[in-house]
Amino acid sequence: MNAPAALASASAVPARLAALRAAMASHGWHAVMLPSSDPHLSEYLPERWQGRVHFSGFTGSSGTLLVAADRAALFTDSRYWTQAEAELSGTGVDLVKLDGPPVPAYVAWLKALPLSTGTATLAADGAVLGLAQAQQLQEALATVQTSTWQLATRQDVLDGVWPERPGLPTAPVHEHLPPHATTSRQEKLAGVKQALQARGATHHWIATLDDLAWVLNLRGADVDYNPVFLGHLLIRPDGADLFVGDGKVGPALAARLAEDGVRCRPYDEALAAMASLPLDAVLLLDPKRTTWGLREAVPEGVRVIEAINPSTVAKACKTDAEAAHIREAMARDGAAMCAFYAWLDQALGREAISELTIDERMTAERARQPGYVSLSFPTIAGFNANGALPHYRATPESFAMISTPTGLVAEGLLLIDSGAQYLGGTTDITRVWAIGKPTAAQQRDFTLVLKGTMALSRARFPRGTLAPMLDALARAPLWAEGLDFGHGTGHGVGYFLNVHEGPQSISKAVPHPDMAMLPGMVTSIEPGLYRPGQWGIRIENLVLNVPVMPAVPNAEPGTPEHGDYLAFETLSLCPIDTRCIDRSLLRPDEVDWLNGYHQHVRERLLPLVEGDARAWLIRRTEPI
Repeated sequence: MNAPAALASASAVPARLAALRAAMASHGWHAVMLPSSDPHLSEYLPERWQGRVHFSGFTGSSGTLLVAADRAALFTDSRYWTQAEAELSGTGVDLVKLDGPPVPAYVAWLKALPLSTGTATLAADGAVLGLAQAQQLQEALATVQTSTWQLATRQDVLDGVWPERPGLPTAPVHEHLPPHATTSRQEKLAGVKQALQARGATHHWIATLDDLAWVLNLRGADVDYNPVFLGHLLIRPDGADLFVGDGKVGPALAARLAEDGVRCRPYDEALAAMASLPLDAVLLLDPKRTTWGLREAVPEGVRVIEAINPSTVAKACKTDAEAAHIREAMARDGAAMCAFYAWLDQALGREAISELTIDERMTAERARQPGYVSLSFPTIAGFNANGALPHYRATPESFAMISTPTGLVAEGLLLIDSGAQYLGGTTDITRVWAIGKPTAAQQRDFTLVLKGTMALSRARFPRGTLAPMLDALARAPLWAEGLDFGHGTGHGVGYFLNVHEGPQSISKAVPHPDMAMLPGMVTSIEPGLYRPGQWGIRIENLVLNVPVMPAVPNAEPGTPEHGDYLAFETLSLCPIDTRCIDRSLLRPDEVDWLNGYHQHVRERLLPLVEGDARAWLIRRTEPI
C-alpha cells in the first residue's frame, strides 16, 4: 500500500531523523528499530503506525528501518529494491538488500556500528514487534561478541518525535451477515473453545485482525483494502472480551454480541486485561500472531502454550457454502474484467491511456458489480519496464503513458495485478496483455511462466502436504531454462477478509506443520519472470483445494493407492492472452488445459456480459 505523500516526503526525512536521533540520545539508545508493523502485526497499516514510512520515505509495504547516531538503513527484499533505491535517494538512509532471513542482516548492521561502550541498547516498540521475531532478535544479539546488546521494548519510540502523528481510526464496526456469513458467531466461538480444550488451554488471546473479524462475524474499515477493524479478543471459559475503540460498536450490535457471550471493552484496556489474567489460567498464544509487548504483559504465574491460533486454520478452510459464494464473486469479478478489457482493446491508440487510467477504469467496472465493497489491494498496472517491479504502483507523480489519441506510445507488455472485496469473497488476479505485437523473446518468457501456472494448477497431492513442497512445480519450467523469480508462488486468500492470509504459503519458506494443505483452502498460483528495464510477466489465478475421488476407494493401508488426495479447482475467471504464447513451447496436454480453462471461463461469464464485453469474451476464449 502506498503511504500518503505527507508521510513519504523524501525532503523531510533528514529533519525527521535528526529529531529521532535527539530522542535516542536523551534515552541512551544506540539504535532504534522501526518495523512495518502495528499492534496486530498487520500487512497494511493504519497511518498511525507508518513510522517506518515517515522516517525513511520508503512506501513499500514490507521493510524495516534501523537508525543509529551516524547512519540509517532500510532492509527490504528483492520485490522492492528498485522502488527503495529511488525513494531513499537524498534521505540519508541506505538500502540493505535482503536475500535471506532478516534478523541476521539486522545484527550484522548493528555489529558494524562504531560504539564507544561495551554495552549498547537497541530500542523497539514491543507493542508492534512480533513475538517470534523478538525472540529471534534476542537470541541473535546474544551472539554478538564485540559488544553486549540489550533490547529495550517498553516504550513507543515514536512518542514525542512525530508531532503530527495520526490518531486511531474511527470507522464503525458492522456485522458480516447471512447469507454470506454461513457459520454463526456462536458456532465459531464454540469451535475455538473446543480447540483450546484439546490443547489444555483455558484462555486465548487473538490480536490479528482477520482472525478477530472471522471469529465474531464482524467487519470494519480501519485498514485500507482489508475489511477489518482494530481490536483484541480475549476468550475466557465463561465468555469473551472484545477490546475495541469507543463508539465503534453501536448499542444494537453490542447487545447482539452480549447475547453471544461477548462483552465490549475499551481498546486501551487490552494490555491491562492481559496483565490481570488469573494465575491459574493456561493461555494459548500464537507467537507468529502476537506481539512481544503482549507476551511481556502475561503474569509470571500463567502457563503459556505457544501454538497457532485455532481460528487461523479454521478460517483458511472455507466451507462448501463459502466456496459457492466465492465462485459467484469470481464470476462477478470476471464480468467486470470483460467490460474493462473490451473498452481497453477499443481505446488503445484512440484515447489517452496511462497506467493510472487502467486503475480508474477497472475499479469503476468492479464497483458496478453486486456485492462490491472495495479493492482488495492497490492495483498494479505496469507497462513494459514498470511491470518488472513486482510491487509497482503508478502515482500521479510517476506513471507511464500507454496510448494517445493518435496511436500507441510504445509496443510491449502490460501487467495488471488487481482484486476486489465482495461480500461473498476476495479476489486477486494477474494478467499480462500484448500492447501491439509481442516480440519472440516476450512470447518465450510469457509461455514459460504460463507453463508454471498450468503445472501447479494441474497438480494432485496428498492431503496434508506442506504447501512449500509444491513450490517447485511452478518453477520447474523456468528452472529448466536457468530462470527464476524472487517472490513466493502462492499465498492464502481470505473470505471477504485479507487478500494475504495463512497458514499456507507456496514458496521457498522452510516447511512447517502449520502449512499443511487442507480441503477448502484458497491459494494464489502466481509464478513470474522479470526483466529489469524491459518487462515483467506474472500469470495469477486463485485456486481452491478440493478432494479427489480415489482411484481405488478404501485402499488398504500400506498399499500405494492408500491415502486422501487433493487437487486445485481454478476459481479465477478471465482469459489469458494467447497472442503472447509461443505455441511451439506447449505440449498437447498443456494446450488442452488452456483450451479447457477458456471454455470454462466462457461458459461461466457469458450469462453475465453483453455487447462489447460479450464479443471480447468470445474472441479471447477461442481455442488455440
